[in-house]
Amino acid sequence: MKSSVLRRQSILLIVAAIVAGSVAGAGISAAAPVGLDRFTHQRPDWQPCNDDVLDKAGALCADVAVPLNYAEPQGRTITIAISRAPAADSAHRRGIMLSNPGGPGAFGLDFTVQLSQGVPTSAWRDYDLIGMDPRGMGRSTPVHCGWPVGDWAQSPGLDLAGFGKSVVTEADLAARCLSADDGTLPYTTTRNTARDMDVVRAVLGEDRLNYFGGSYGTYLGAVFGQMFPERVDRMILDSAVDPARYTRGMFEDMGVPTEAALDAWADWAAARNGEYHFGTTRSEVRAMVTDLIAQAARQPIRIGGYSVDEHWLPSLLAALDYPDGFDVLAADVRQFADAAAGAQVQPNPKLAEDLDRLYHTQPHGVSAEGQVAVLCGDVAQPRDPIWYWHRIEASRVTQPVFGPMFNNISPCAFWRPPVEPPTAVHNAVPAMILQSSNDALTTYQSGLGLHRAMTASRMVTLDGVMAHGVSFFPSTCVRQTVDAYLRSGAMPATDLTCRAD
Repeated sequence: MKSSVLRRQSILLIVAAIVAGSVAGAGISAAAPVGLDRFTHQRPDWQPCNDDVLDKAGALCADVAVPLNYAEPQGRTITIAISRAPAADSAHRRGIMLSNPGGPGAFGLDFTVQLSQGVPTSAWRDYDLIGMDPRGMGRSTPVHCGWPVGDWAQSPGLDLAGFGKSVVTEADLAARCLSADDGTLPYTTTRNTARDMDVVRAVLGEDRLNYFGGSYGTYLGAVFGQMFPERVDRMILDSAVDPARYTRGMFEDMGVPTEAALDAWADWAAARNGEYHFGTTRSEVRAMVTDLIAQAARQPIRIGGYSVDEHWLPSLLAALDYPDGFDVLAADVRQFADAAAGAQVQPNPKLAEDLDRLYHTQPHGVSAEGQVAVLCGDVAQPRDPIWYWHRIEASRVTQPVFGPMFNNISPCAFWRPPVEPPTAVHNAVPAMILQSSNDALTTYQSGLGLHRAMTASRMVTLDGVMAHGVSFFPSTCVRQTVDAYLRSGAMPATDLTCRAD
């Protein structure tokens, strides 16, 4: 007991020292944006994109200048990278379709074109397809923190000592961002991305925009609708974030369904014990997973050129979005188990990609540094590490593998205060919300929360399916509903429940 108290005091002393240096220089004005004519009347210099997906689609790319701080539009500017693929059916063109793939932190320059290729409806032909890297990401003016790793979302470990290491790691990531900040960090936020979207709309000569948002992109769309309701035409929000739960609650809510998805995977693996040798029952498979994490805590698991400890292993085991990927996770777990037993293991290509993303800082379509900038810049988080520890311990009862990770401390505990308050979303902007009943990342309850906040929305539920990204899942019912909405604006008279094909 005494040693635990001393560790707690040590954690608090370390954190106090880091926080004291991290918050210096806070306090930035956030007045309402005015005087944007020089931005809304600019003419893009369209050039080849030098991107295989975009070039094949006949898209061109350009940089759009926007204010760093919309409260000071005469001050410093940054650039937003956009792409445009003209409507394939120019005779029936009905405007622009902008999108965001989620994250936050995901690059979006080619996402709208990828949507048109992956979501089975020909209605995309009626729209100019506009891609956009949000501020801080990709080809837009980026956030650079100089992190030694490629992610921040780690598990706190198995005890208070492990949590202390996690606290120091997250505090260090925050300190690196704040010390490297060239002035862009406080303004890398959802509200400013929404303002950037409105500038892009104006630059392209449109009175309104159409929008597709996935995951976090649903929150961005909801914020845009709240800030610029008169600028919204048709809006599809797929796998929705409840704005009332953004940001902290959004992650906490992932624990229960992800743990349930692990149960489903364990059942699947138990039925294939002859292939994977994890056990013949759910409890045996789960015990193997928890034992693997405990082994990683005692001695990091060496796989290829990587050493994976208990802080990062749960993150690598959380790929439970789709049952179609259960075999991929099983192959990864088998390799970790073999490596933990002392075998020399070279990771399979998918696992090697995941490890590379985790341990290297070169973004692979998502900027973790940019993600943290948005999350921490949007909403202030509790600063006391012990607050997180209590929630971590409580989560272990029902979510022993993933609860600690989704309740862990983050760099936001050591961030400067946001420059403006988060957006309270409550409006009557029409939108179509797509939600699967068993989504492990943005839960069904989360979709209902956005549905309540956007009172003129319709919710289309894909029932009995574990999927994060309903639009890409084979369902004639969903496809026909989305197609009718994109073509004519017609939404179901009431909320709709669909089945998979």
